Amino acid sequence: MRTTPRLLSWTALLVAGICLLPMLAVVIAALSGGTDTVAHLASSVLGRYIANTVLLVALVSLGTFAVGVGAAWLVTMTRFPGVKTLEIALVIPLAFPAYVLAYGYTHVLDHPGIVQTTLRAVMGWGPRDYWFPEIRSLGGAAAMLVLVLYPYVYLLARASFLQQSGSTFMAARALGSRPWAAFWRVSLPLARPAIAAGVLLAVMETIADFGTVAYFGVQTFATGIYTSWFSLADRAGAAQLALCLLSFALLLAMLERKQRGRAKYHDPSRGQKEHPPIDLKGWQAVAAMTLCGVPVLFGAVIPVIALLSLGIGSGQDLFSPRYVGFVRNSLMLASLAALLTLVAAIVLGFFQRTQPGRISAAATYVARLGYAVPGGVIAVGLLVPFAAFDNALDAWMRATFDISTGLLITGSIWLLVFAYMVRFLAAALGAYEGGQARVHANMDAASRSLGKGPFATLRRIHLPILTPSLLTALLIVFVDVMKELPATLIMRPFNFDTLAVQAYRLASDERLDGAAVPSLVIVAVGLLPVILICRQVGRR
Repeated sequence: MRTTPRLLSWTALLVAGICLLPMLAVVIAALSGGTDTVAHLASSVLGRYIANTVLLVALVSLGTFAVGVGAAWLVTMTRFPGVKTLEIALVIPLAFPAYVLAYGYTHVLDHPGIVQTTLRAVMGWGPRDYWFPEIRSLGGAAAMLVLVLYPYVYLLARASFLQQSGSTFMAARALGSRPWAAFWRVSLPLARPAIAAGVLLAVMETIADFGTVAYFGVQTFATGIYTSWFSLADRAGAAQLALCLLSFALLLAMLERKQRGRAKYHDPSRGQKEHPPIDLKGWQAVAAMTLCGVPVLFGAVIPVIALLSLGIGSGQDLFSPRYVGFVRNSLMLASLAALLTLVAAIVLGFFQRTQPGRISAAATYVARLGYAVPGGVIAVGLLVPFAAFDNALDAWMRATFDISTGLLITGSIWLLVFAYMVRFLAAALGAYEGGQARVHANMDAASRSLGKGPFATLRRIHLPILTPSLLTALLIVFVDVMKELPATLIMRPFNFDTLAVQAYRLASDERLDGAAVPSLVIVAVGLLPVILICRQVGRR
């Protein structure tokens, strides 16, 4: 009986150590790289990386706040034709990777695209007779990210609005405030913690994005890490850029934790009265339908139409041996990573439940940090120590036994799977802990009184109750891995490509028609967890 808690403790600490390893490795590699690389970066590209990253974060923050909060308020607090459909449809863009939208809108809005071609044909303009916004720009990248990331803010803001009592809002109305004034003065401040958490999630995804900014030619820290690692073969420079990005990500994680811990609201009337919906008529109903329908139109409908029009005439055969290999590799990586991440989440969550204290809390906190660390940083942080280990082992085997072991760990599938686990463990932990709240402590006490150990309690009581939450966590991680690009590009084994890598490679060669096919497959798989989320939204 004593060995079981000890085994659980050591396993949980091992998982936390793996999550901490990339961050420590990045710090050590960056500090040991010398000052020449830092000076070169500071005099050449560092300022541009900082400016572009900060501006991109600011634009995405404002965009996701405006779209997410506005849509959440309209579908929760008002009634207009189509509101029940739109409240679910607003989640659908979450299934799209931002780089997939970038491919679709480049086909539509670029100079040879259908929009500008039609304008020139109708107006009789030449190539230099008019101005049109450049899609391949920082603003275009921000627009793509806003369209796929606003559902984070929408879901959390809507949940917060639903939990608010109608008494506070009605009190503001009784004091003479108009509906929109009551929203700004009462409902929005009460929902601030949830909205801030959603915006920060969108920001984390923004600084981690590589596919969109790389395709649009926007130089950020994410593109700089990849360029330094591969194009320039400058490992120290990549590590130092990764350290800068890691510091920024951890700062955001600390701010999120601080605001979540300090923002506490008490509403004694909560739950006593539901918020009375405001019936919109005439132009107000049309305006609400338009405001809620535009994000769905531009975030899902138009990209799918554009990708389908590209993919139909692309000549790409999904059933060819080559594409079957891409699909097989993607599904294998996603399945392995989802299973490993789910097991790690169960171990950490159960460890914190059975042995609460500073150690278990610290282990869980470290594991959550992975979501704040971009995939490129995790890739560099894992490759540096394991490449050093492989090289040292190979040198020792050559000197001792005249045998070359080569690279045993670096470039392997399992190292890539561990990178996925570090990146997405926080999402699995969140789903697991959300379900664990339904397992009352009395169940654990009853199991102990019947002579059952911790693992038997987990297997026979917790897991059956947690099955829906575990399936949700498994599906979320599976789809996140299918969409993940920077870590896969850096760490994938030789001649081992996925659908995301194939889409990025074809798009980089300006073969958008070919990139549309793997992109559509990724979107189709991504719809699975979104449908699950939509069903939960519909039930609530």
